Amino acid sequence: MSVDERGAAARKASGAKTARGYFLDPARRPLAALVAGAACLALVWWLDGPARLAPSYLAAWTCLLALPAGALPVAIMIERADAWRPQPETALLETLRGLLALMPVAALLALPIPFLAPLLYPWTQGSDPHGSFAALWFSGPAFAGRLLLYFALWIGLALLFARRGGEPWGKAGRIDDGRAVLGLGLHTVVGTLAADDLVMAVDGRFHAAAFGLLAMAAWSSLALAAAILIAPPDIGPARRRHDRMTPLAVLLLVSAGLHAVQFLMLGSDASAAAWYGARGGTAGHVLVFASGIVVALAAALTVRPGENRTRLVAALAVAAHLAEMAWFVTPAFTGAFRIGMTDLLALAGVAGLAMGLTPPLRRLFPGLAVTPAWPGREAAARFTQRR
Repeated sequence: MSVDERGAAARKASGAKTARGYFLDPARRPLAALVAGAACLALVWWLDGPARLAPSYLAAWTCLLALPAGALPVAIMIERADAWRPQPETALLETLRGLLALMPVAALLALPIPFLAPLLYPWTQGSDPHGSFAALWFSGPAFAGRLLLYFALWIGLALLFARRGGEPWGKAGRIDDGRAVLGLGLHTVVGTLAADDLVMAVDGRFHAAAFGLLAMAAWSSLALAAAILIAPPDIGPARRRHDRMTPLAVLLLVSAGLHAVQFLMLGSDASAAAWYGARGGTAGHVLVFASGIVVALAAALTVRPGENRTRLVAALAVAAHLAEMAWFVTPAFTGAFRIGMTDLLALAGVAGLAMGLTPPLRRLFPGLAVTPAWPGREAAARFTQRR
C-alpha cells in the first residue's frame, strides 16, 4: 500500500471528526478553498462596499488571467524552439501546459465584470460617444459579447495547444509552424483587445497603442515565473538541455523595455502624465526600483544559472508582477498606488475560487487535463520529497 493509500485509510478510519481534519482532507480541499475565497470577497463587500471591491477584484482577476493567457505563447515558443529534433516534454513545458487549464476558470470568474462595469469603466457613465460605431462599441451588451468572444477564442487555443500528457512525443501531434504562427497571431490580437477593454479602459483619458503588448509581456513573464516555481527539476538529459533562467530574463527584459518605450513615447502627453502621476508616489517608486533590481538580477544570473537562483528570481518576479497588476488598475480609483488589505483579500478570494473551480472545470474540459509526462517524473517526485 502506498503512502497516499495509507493516509486515505487512516483518514477514513478516524472519520475526520474535527473541522480541521474535514477540510484538510485532499478530497475536500477544493470545497474548502471555494468557501474561503467566497468568504474573503464577501468580507470585502461588507467592509468596503462594491465600489471598493470592484477595482480590487479586477486587479486580482487579472493576476489569474495572466497565468493561462501568458502561458499560451510561452508554451508554443518553447516547443517550437525544440521542434527540430524529437525529444520528450520537460517539466517546465508540461507545467506551462497545465496552466492552460485555468483559462475556463478565468472565463467563469469574469462573469461579474460586466455587472461591475458601471463601477469600473468611465464609458458607462453616459458620456456621448463620437459616432455610431463608438456608441455600439462602448455599450454594455457589446462589452459582454466581446468578453464572450475573447474567452471562446482563448479556450479554443488552449484546447489546441494543451497536448495531453502521457502520449509519446511522436504520437502527440507536435505543433507545426502554420498552427504555431496562427495561434500566436490570434492570441496577440485577442490579448491586445482584451487588455485595452479590461485594464486600460479603467482610465478613460489614457490611450496607448502599445499597452496591449505591454500587458501581454507582463502576463507571459508572470506565467513563466509561476511555472518555474511549480515545476519540479528535470532529471537526466533534460536537466542539461534546458536553462530556465534565460527565457525568464528575456521576458523580464521585454516587459521592462516596453514599459520604458511607452513612458518615453507618451511622457509629453498630459493625460499620460496624469496616468503615471497617479501611479507614482512612494509605493510606485518602490515597485519600479524593486522591479529594476529583479530584471538586473535575472540578466546577471544568466551567466551562472542554478536551480535555487532561478527559483529565487522567479519568486521575486511573481511578487513584482502581482503588484504590477494592481498598479495598472487601482490608482484610477484611489488616486495613488498602494496595496491595502482590500486588495490582498480580493487576491485571496480570487485564488480560493480558482482553486475550488479548477477540478470540476477540468472534468468539463478533459482536453486541458494535462497529466505530467516528462521523463524522470518519478525520480523528480522523490527528489522533491527528500527536500
